[in-house]
Amino acid sequence: MVDFPGRFSPRRFHTPIKELEIEDFPGFAGRRSKAALTLGVLWGLTAVLHLVSWGSWVVLGLTAILTTHALRILWGRPLLPPPPLPSLIQEAPQINGAIAEGRSLTIVGSPWEDWPYVSLLVAAKNEETVIEPLVAALCQLDYPACRYEVWIIDDNSTDGTHQRLQKLTTRYPQLRILRRAAGSSGGKSGALNQVWPNTKGEIIGVFDADARVPKDLLRHIVPLFDQAEVGAVQLQKAVVNRAKNLWTRGQQAEMALDSYFQQQRISLGGVGELRGNGQFVRRVALTQCGGWNEETITDDLDLTLRLHFSGWGIQFLLHPAVGEEGVERPLALWHQRNRWAEGGYQRYLDYWRLIAQHRLPPAKTFDMAAFWMIQYGLPAVALPDFAMAMLRHRLPLFLPVSSLALTLSMVGMFCGLRRIQQQPIWVSSLQTLWGNLYMLHWLLVIATMTMRLSVRPKRLRWVKTVHLGSEDELQVDLP
Repeated sequence: MVDFPGRFSPRRFHTPIKELEIEDFPGFAGRRSKAALTLGVLWGLTAVLHLVSWGSWVVLGLTAILTTHALRILWGRPLLPPPPLPSLIQEAPQINGAIAEGRSLTIVGSPWEDWPYVSLLVAAKNEETVIEPLVAALCQLDYPACRYEVWIIDDNSTDGTHQRLQKLTTRYPQLRILRRAAGSSGGKSGALNQVWPNTKGEIIGVFDADARVPKDLLRHIVPLFDQAEVGAVQLQKAVVNRAKNLWTRGQQAEMALDSYFQQQRISLGGVGELRGNGQFVRRVALTQCGGWNEETITDDLDLTLRLHFSGWGIQFLLHPAVGEEGVERPLALWHQRNRWAEGGYQRYLDYWRLIAQHRLPPAKTFDMAAFWMIQYGLPAVALPDFAMAMLRHRLPLFLPVSSLALTLSMVGMFCGLRRIQQQPIWVSSLQTLWGNLYMLHWLLVIATMTMRLSVRPKRLRWVKTVHLGSEDELQVDLP
């Protein structure tokens, strides 16, 4: 067992946050202008490639480069996570006896009193339907109660959230509550920034109010931070109400795809990403990044880049998974995915200069460029590509790249589903077919978002996803 007291001392230099200034294109201040310039360049290049005789060769060359990277990702071999810390439930009699006698106790060679202190944060607004089971789960984890704390930030709820939290404080001694004043700014980022400087944790975890948290979660998370270069860890996310309808089934397949690519990209030295719910950040890394950015609608994706620019790595933990409610209605899904897409796109506009200056290792820079092309670039050029193809009576020029993206999605989703669920191959195959049909909505989301962001004035708007308090069990088969 590694000695815990020294595990959180950084062993290498990290870039201070003052060097991570958000800069604009020369003469193009603001996200709207940068988005308009980017979209104009993409559309212009698409038109030019249709008009020149060698345009198809450029696209085929791009396809070959992306295919090479895709094959490397598919062949990647993620490292096995370190063994979890020993269970306190199994050792409960010895621990209780030691506490009663006022003596220390060593569990499997490690004093439990020296286990890293963890602070768990939840920003909640009008969450009376889900807040009680979440607090109960967070306050009864298989981890020493004296080595972690739970902070619930009540963002001026107008329902019964505050009253329920007040009752829970008498039941759980490690529970802390902060009620924000009306009109407080910053959304979720502002709520987290108001609290985290007052926490004591060497590791800070963040959950959504609808999270379903496994009891052994901290025992699996903490050992990953033994690697000095790890600044954050993201848990696999699983949809707890996936059996509700086709929309939630599609979201579960989408999460499996994301989990697979996260593991594969990290294994090749690529970019690991945070996903909001179930993210854990090393305190010293969060300090260097200046906390959460209150000028973005996707704080997790923004923090992802800031961590990488500061020299930190992000790891991914497949098991155990953190559960969350899937969106059950098409309109709510549309609004949520538009918010995610806009926030993800904004970070490239905000940090373009640092990316262009190769402030990341070459492997991460190339990985980011490849996934930007498939995730954002390809949908953005779909309209002019289709229009030019119709005018010239030919197939779309970017069809080879589109075919690669579809193949990569099919293979990645199938492998991801097989990795997280123990089920027959034919079941995973059917889920993959539906999941990829469901994923087509992203093409429309990205295409319309890039155009909207280019013409509409900047609006910083945090939209709350309504949580229904689903009674479904966490439907993920763990090994």
